[in-house]
Amino acid sequence: MPENPFIIRNMTRPELDIALDWAAAEGWNPGLYDADCFYAADCRGFLLGLLHGEPIATLSAVKYGAFGFLGFYIVKPAYRGLGFGLEIWQAGLDYLAGCTVGLDGVVEQQDNYRKSGFSLAYRNIRYAGFGGGDCPAEADLVELSALAWPQIEAYDLRHFPAARPAFLHRWFEQPESYACGMVRNHDLLGYGVLRKCRSGYKVGPLFADSPAIAEALFLTLKAKLNASEPIIMDVPECNAQAVALAERHAMYSVFETARMYKGVAPQLALSGVYGVTSFELG
Repeated sequence: MPENPFIIRNMTRPELDIALDWAAAEGWNPGLYDADCFYAADCRGFLLGLLHGEPIATLSAVKYGAFGFLGFYIVKPAYRGLGFGLEIWQAGLDYLAGCTVGLDGVVEQQDNYRKSGFSLAYRNIRYAGFGGGDCPAEADLVELSALAWPQIEAYDLRHFPAARPAFLHRWFEQPESYACGMVRNHDLLGYGVLRKCRSGYKVGPLFADSPAIAEALFLTLKAKLNASEPIIMDVPECNAQAVALAERHAMYSVFETARMYKGVAPQLALSGVYGVTSFELG
């Protein structure tokens, strides 16, 4: 039997830059420092498909304990429709076998994801606008670095399906970013992160116990930018207060995805999710 010229293997850390460049070419606008953060989450969860040694397909299948998340599902345009995407897709699902699996899929692929056993949970809407404005005069607003890690991780776990400490440590400490939280009576009531992207800045995650807290955090992050700098936030459409926050600050819809799950969908308090961390890792 002739050797199969298409092979799938784990990416090295430098090869993850290929996936980010391809994502940028697709218009997904990844963060400038996403690669180190993503690789820290699960260094075995990034797959590269090579045809005769040429990279032609990517997929992330990041495992957070019993929860997994698929992203970076990209095949180079010249090789689409030839079955290579399906092969790397199946390799990712095999790695995540036994996990509940989530993804944020582009609209055109939803029917294909259903064939693999995924069900629609809700839509995420990408909103874009501009920075600037005044920072709220809130004594309870603090830089996230002032808080203890166990407190941050416990709050994050209320809004994400699994613990992700390795990822969070890198995410909060990446260059050209800012992270803040709302603390009252020593309790963390919300936090948000602003990070530099290929174009402008993204807010994510933005988790909060109330619309007022979410607004204060969002305005604090927005005020870090000048009025000409783009600001982007990915919002669960099922959280009406999150949609209202984005639209109240003159942000407009530019893109949408479908949050889908294979297995039992996580039971999360989506009323507290105002901004998704990332479409690639959940």
